[in-house]
Amino acid sequence: MESIFHEKQEGSLCAQHCLNNLLQGEYFSPVELSSIAHQLDEEERMRMAEGGVTSEDYRTFLQQPSGNMDDSGFFSIQVISNALKVWGLELILFNSPEYQRLRIDPINERSFICNYKEHWFTVRKLGKQWFNLNSLLTGPELISDTYLALFLAQLQQEGYSIFVVKGDLPDCEADQLLQMIRVQQMHRPKLIGEELAQLKEQRVQKTDLERVLEANDGSGMVDEDEEDLQRALALSRQEIDMEDEEADLRRAIQLSMQGSSRNASQDIPQTSGTHLTSEELRKRREAYFEKQQQQQQQQQQQEQQQAPPGQLSHPCERPTTSSGAPGSDLGDAMSEEDMLRAAVTMSLETVRSDLKTEGKQ
Repeated sequence: MESIFHEKQEGSLCAQHCLNNLLQGEYFSPVELSSIAHQLDEEERMRMAEGGVTSEDYRTFLQQPSGNMDDSGFFSIQVISNALKVWGLELILFNSPEYQRLRIDPINERSFICNYKEHWFTVRKLGKQWFNLNSLLTGPELISDTYLALFLAQLQQEGYSIFVVKGDLPDCEADQLLQMIRVQQMHRPKLIGEELAQLKEQRVQKTDLERVLEANDGSGMVDEDEEDLQRALALSRQEIDMEDEEADLRRAIQLSMQGSSRNASQDIPQTSGTHLTSEELRKRREAYFEKQQQQQQQQQQQEQQQAPPGQLSHPCERPTTSSGAPGSDLGDAMSEEDMLRAAVTMSLETVRSDLKTEGKQ
């Protein structure tokens, strides 16, 4: 569609755009159309003067602004009609009774001029296809033959006045080219206002994006540092939780052993402080093991006395160290965790023994 001449809207010069799009070239300028408007104004003034230059109607006419043009660039249908007469073209109202009696199919015409309030635009056939050459569009809009009648009917319903252009239009390159080929339109043109609004929105979004990128320069590094910090905090919390659990376990052991030391037998020495050192814990463990060994030896003696003659019970042997003292160095080889477990076991057994004694009493 590059060969199609299409003037886009400038100010309120839609009448100029309408004529040039119809004729497919820069045939009229605002100066030429203004000249035609002044000529029409003068002709109207002369007709009003025939009734007397002193009449009230004539003085009122002179005080009124021109009805054929204004400062914004608007031109009346009379200006457009007189401009087309130069090319031997005539305008006929599409919905007039005279034209409707002719029963002419719109697709058999060559062009239409449409007007609503102060806006004018052209619908013209180029080659074998129809195009909407509205100057408010970003480009020519292809109209199919089947849609043309519906398009015109829709314009009439919206309040448009439609004029049929009668006569031979000047030759143009687009008409000659489109006589040989047909075009297809993948995307319909938008209204200029919509395109400008879209472009403005895109510029605003681009500016906002650039501002965000500038503000977050090196944001990748910031994100990585933040992730490292979060991981470090998580590990720190885990370590604190483990330390708290270990501290709770130690306090529980100390409280249990303190309670047992107050109620247990004198076999287990009592410390004066509330905190057990490793040496004190080792001594308590050795005392516990010695007591256990004595209890086992007493149990074995009782079993031997009760056993029938000729049947001997084999005493349980405890592993001995190089010094020969059973269990004397066992605690030294134990880990801290084993020491804690042994202390807990010792405390629990002592508490059970006390509870049994109290129950008997």
